[in-house]
Amino acid sequence: MGTAGVGRPRATDTFEEQQMTVTDVVEPQPSTIPARAPSRRPTGAFGALLLRLHFYAGVFVAPFIAVAALTGLIYSTAPQWDRAIHGEQLYVDAPAGATALPVADQVARAIDAHPEGTFTAVQPGQDGTTTRVVFSVPEMEGKQHTVYVDPYSGDVKGTLTTVFGGAPTSTWLGDLHSGLQLGDPGRLYSEFAASWLWVLALGGLVLWWRRRRSVKKMFAPELSAKKGVRRTRGWHGAVGVWLVVGMLILSATGLTWSQYAGANFGLALDALDGRTPVLPTAIDGAEPAPASGGHHGGGAEPGTEAPVDLAQADTVLTVARDNGFTGPIEISPPESAGSAWSVAGIDYRWPVDLDRIAVDPATSQVVSRSDFADWPLLAQLSSLGIQAHMGVLFGVVNQLLLAALAIGLICLIVWGYRMWWQRRPTRADRRALVGTAPARGGWIGLPAWAIVVGVPVIVALGWALPMFGIPLAVFLVTDVIVGAVQDQRRRSAPISPAPTGTTGRR
Repeated sequence: MGTAGVGRPRATDTFEEQQMTVTDVVEPQPSTIPARAPSRRPTGAFGALLLRLHFYAGVFVAPFIAVAALTGLIYSTAPQWDRAIHGEQLYVDAPAGATALPVADQVARAIDAHPEGTFTAVQPGQDGTTTRVVFSVPEMEGKQHTVYVDPYSGDVKGTLTTVFGGAPTSTWLGDLHSGLQLGDPGRLYSEFAASWLWVLALGGLVLWWRRRRSVKKMFAPELSAKKGVRRTRGWHGAVGVWLVVGMLILSATGLTWSQYAGANFGLALDALDGRTPVLPTAIDGAEPAPASGGHHGGGAEPGTEAPVDLAQADTVLTVARDNGFTGPIEISPPESAGSAWSVAGIDYRWPVDLDRIAVDPATSQVVSRSDFADWPLLAQLSSLGIQAHMGVLFGVVNQLLLAALAIGLICLIVWGYRMWWQRRPTRADRRALVGTAPARGGWIGLPAWAIVVGVPVIVALGWALPMFGIPLAVFLVTDVIVGAVQDQRRRSAPISPAPTGTTGRR
């Protein structure tokens, strides 16, 4: 019996057989070859198909996931970087027994220091933070200028360019993580990684279960293996089980604000009425204000920008505190004449305080309210998931969990590539740098119901997650073409005659 085929997986092999290394194979004698049980073929087909998908997804997607994990690890430390680099602007030592100046005075001083742009919001300082006065500048699309004011002395501590309140350092690190500082084209890498992370996580979980057959054993590596691919696979599988929930959360939350899958997620929120509710700010019976000035007191077109009486900011603050807004808040002036001021809780740490109210300063009445507890469930989960992904929801504990998850992901990837190297053929006439891929054609053994159900599901997922669907389609087409070319070459290859004097027997 020849040995030329030793170590080469076949599409008809079961999942367990395809995982065997070349050095694991011991050629059986003809009399000891067991008959293959027909009942195991469907299970073997599922396992073989999943193994091939997990293998190729790991080979081609893992580098992108590694970059996302490494940049995510750095981004998890953003609050500490902000404090170290921008601490003078962000924080202030509160004098003993001192009281904060009126918010109107602090905003006025910020306007004097930053006469250009439009005053759009103020976050009153508390618990050692400076007051942050936000200005929109037309030529800075998507960004704002934030002026930082000492709430006790009124001194302007500086001005920074911010995005959604984020200081420059955390914003830069966030852009590095999401798009490698390459703009929209760069965002494709992180969407690609997030689109496949859940596939690798769930696929690996199933493969590890098929090998261990015990929930308890799944959480521990194969310590009986002292070295080799079994030991590496043991750590890869066990650590993956510990990280699987975190990987799924990262994948889902990362996709919600991605470029293409995020847009589809937005469509789903619209269809399911799952968006964050809009806070009504119209004041019933209000007359349009005369065009006497904009947010800075200059002229404004009638019915567009409301003239702002900065003294009203303190009235609005008092109303907000009386209505339970005791944490960090953001106060925004009316967007137009006849509109109310709005107040939003901006405490994103658990338990979050994201309630909002609209206040009529003339009557000190709350004209509308939107509490986080009343938001649609999808809106709540989306908000909480994003804050968890950013390391904000649970404070330092959240940062530590993200750092551990990022390091664990990098270890999984290293172990995965190490297994590929350890499975390489080592026999003198068949040496290679890495192991052979699992055999193609596993789908042929799938039952009909799996194909009928699976194809529409994959198509739907491919539409919802284009960075999953498009690469999968490209891989399948390429794999079919390569397989067809290889089969044609094997058929057309001449058959070498047997050496003279041999009988084909040992």
